[in-house]
Amino acid sequence: MCPSHPWFHHPEHRLLPGVLALLWTALIGGCATTPTPSAPPDAPISASPEPPPEFVPVVRYGRYTLIELAPSAAQQDLMLQAVEVSAPDTLHATVADALRHVLRRSGYQLCTGQDTDSLDRLPLPAAHYQLGPLLLRDALLTLTGPAWDLHVDDGTRLVCFSHVTAAPARPLPPIDPDADVQTFPLATEVQP
Repeated sequence: MCPSHPWFHHPEHRLLPGVLALLWTALIGGCATTPTPSAPPDAPISASPEPPPEFVPVVRYGRYTLIELAPSAAQQDLMLQAVEVSAPDTLHATVADALRHVLRRSGYQLCTGQDTDSLDRLPLPAAHYQLGPLLLRDALLTLTGPAWDLHVDDGTRLVCFSHVTAAPARPLPPIDPDADVQTFPLATEVQP
């Protein structure tokens, strides 16, 4: 570009070559600095060899993504897989029905026996028709509740439950149908 060009005579554009020269000098000057040694030149520097990095095989997936060729924790321990419970909406669903539904694609089966038969007699609470996402172990424990212990046989991939052996619960006193029932007013919404 020649100095007689009209663009060059604009006041802001006349500063451009000077700014570029300053930047260039700063860049070159910055490269010329020498680092100061942290130890005297006579002292031997002991460099402990770093362990070689662990080899993790990867494969390119797409243009910018590398995927490790190793199983995830949920693939190694199937109880760590994430599940969502969406039990079929029936009027007579039981806890055992929900357990079978959750286990359907997990790789496990619900074992048969007396305890499973008692789970078949327990109605599924409305709060348990939709759960998750949860870990499979947590979903199973949530569906059965604290009165049941979970037993997993990974060799046969069976999931079993047993009653927690604790002191028997005290029965609730019977409700007197003639007793006065105390009612509380519903809270009303206050408009500002």
